[in-house]
Amino acid sequence: MSFYSWRPYVPVAEQRQQAARKLARMRESGRAVAPVVIKGRTIARSFWGKAWCSNLERYSDYAHRLPRGRTYVRTGSVLDLTISKGEVAAIVAGSEIYTIKIAIAPPTAPCWAAIRKDCAGSIDSIVELLRGRLAQSVMDRVCREGDGLFPGPNEIKLSCSCPDWASMCKHVAAALYGVGARLDEKPELLFVLRGVDEKELISSAGTDLVPNRRAAAKGKILVDTDMAALFGLDMAEGADNSRDRRAATKSGTVRAKAASAKKANSSNTPTGGRSKLPALKSKLKAPTRPRAAPASSVGRGRSSSRKRPKTA
Repeated sequence: MSFYSWRPYVPVAEQRQQAARKLARMRESGRAVAPVVIKGRTIARSFWGKAWCSNLERYSDYAHRLPRGRTYVRTGSVLDLTISKGEVAAIVAGSEIYTIKIAIAPPTAPCWAAIRKDCAGSIDSIVELLRGRLAQSVMDRVCREGDGLFPGPNEIKLSCSCPDWASMCKHVAAALYGVGARLDEKPELLFVLRGVDEKELISSAGTDLVPNRRAAAKGKILVDTDMAALFGLDMAEGADNSRDRRAATKSGTVRAKAASAKKANSSNTPTGGRSKLPALKSKLKAPTRPRAAPASSVGRGRSSSRKRPKTA
């Protein structure tokens, strides 16, 4: 007789009801939980969620336990799931409530550097990255087996409180599928789990373009002398010089207009010389006045400054 007696099969509908009752009791006790809710039979719908689930099914070590895990996650048995740096913590309802801990090692520095280098110039924004709107070459590089962004079996350590002796039980498999469903809602949690910064994939994309932009900007700067030569202008050195030059230009314009008017008047004169009209006008306008006599000679006749000769 086996030391471990297998429990009888429970229909899916009853499993769903049992999970809902256990979740309600946990919430009534005041415990904050974040259950994994699957609508329909499709566990993941986004690029990152599907890629995570496909990565799980890629490894033969997990093949015999994954089908039961898919059933558990679809029935709502994953009552709580939290993702943090290098760890997945979950509570899964089975015949009892079991606690799951999944430790995932971060990628090595050379591996992450190679991913950033291969994706450089192909990812334009964080929105494009998180929504999975990537070129096929980038998708293949990120999901590549062995040196991609998804962990391999040797990078995962599994732990469950159930009595199953297998390294991956159905409760752990359900929690791993729950990670794929959670990535549909928050794809940035994948980078949190692996301990890498997704912004580095964006910043490394533009590093090769910075020197070229600087060189081009340096060559396209126009100094004042270039602007003056280009537009034929005299570039002022200061505000005072600008005002002086504007005043000089204005006075020069006035003098030029006066000279042109004078030239036009001289050309209209019949003799070709100076016009006598202004002089005649001035003579007609100025009245002539009689010249006043000196005050000393009024009423005295001629001056008696000469001496009269003496008579004998």
